[in-house]
Amino acid sequence: MNVAPEPSSLLTLAMELAPQHGYNVTSLPNIRILRSETILDDVPVLYRPGAVFVLQGAKQGFVNGEIYRYDADHYLAVSVPVPFRMASQASPAHPLLAIYFDFDLHLAAEIVNTLEGQLGHDEKTRAKSLVSSPMMPPILDVLGRLLQALRNPQELAILGSGLLRELHYRILTGPQGGALVAALRRNDTTDRIVQSLVMIREHYNDSLSVPSLAATAGMSVPSYHVGFKALTGSTPIQYIKALRLHEARLMIARHRGPIATIAAEVGYASAAQFSRDFKRHFRRNAREEAQWMREHLGETEQS
Repeated sequence: MNVAPEPSSLLTLAMELAPQHGYNVTSLPNIRILRSETILDDVPVLYRPGAVFVLQGAKQGFVNGEIYRYDADHYLAVSVPVPFRMASQASPAHPLLAIYFDFDLHLAAEIVNTLEGQLGHDEKTRAKSLVSSPMMPPILDVLGRLLQALRNPQELAILGSGLLRELHYRILTGPQGGALVAALRRNDTTDRIVQSLVMIREHYNDSLSVPSLAATAGMSVPSYHVGFKALTGSTPIQYIKALRLHEARLMIARHRGPIATIAAEVGYASAAQFSRDFKRHFRRNAREEAQWMREHLGETEQS
């Protein structure tokens, strides 16, 4: 039986591990802790597959008219990278503290295969890219043990990999884990779209067309459009554009070169078009957005 730790104890541990404003790295490369005192509204984000656990403050994600809450009572799990808009609540007196956990996709696939080998799977469960689930005692329990281990190098060296494996398992067997499992499962239309997303991620700066993407996925263009939007909430062209802009945003913030050069590197033939798209997407020009990221996010990562 899992006995969840008190929220106050989790918060104390997180505060110790996240003394700096913005993203704080930990001894585990797939765990970061965000500390923010700023209220944010309508910020475009693109999360990697994983989960976000908010211990204080609150966030909301908006995709296609749906609202995904992640706060002290709910966590957000992400099966595939999808662009969406985000708002968050925080203040200097009560800063937002959130644990960002990136999936090990090989480990997640192994757990999915084991679960389905033992339990089978429900073909009726619809795959989803984002799910908001209640913070159940097993999740709180493993988070507490993981934060405690991050404070003790010896404990982390011995227990860290097992705790990460358990966290994967708890998310995939949580209240809405079935929708994540369906997205990570290797079969049918969802798998073809997931594999297409992987290809887009690897070749986003190349010239990509929807007919060629659909053909590579072994699907008709209409079926590809429908399956793509059902999983990501956006059209293939919108998705590619968002990915290019988010990649450019990181490159600009990290001073990777002149804006015109970065625009070309992410696949834009026209620097002027890039600048227009960038300002339309982020509501700031490239230099303003880079400054905003450094001020609010620290290591210039996802919001």
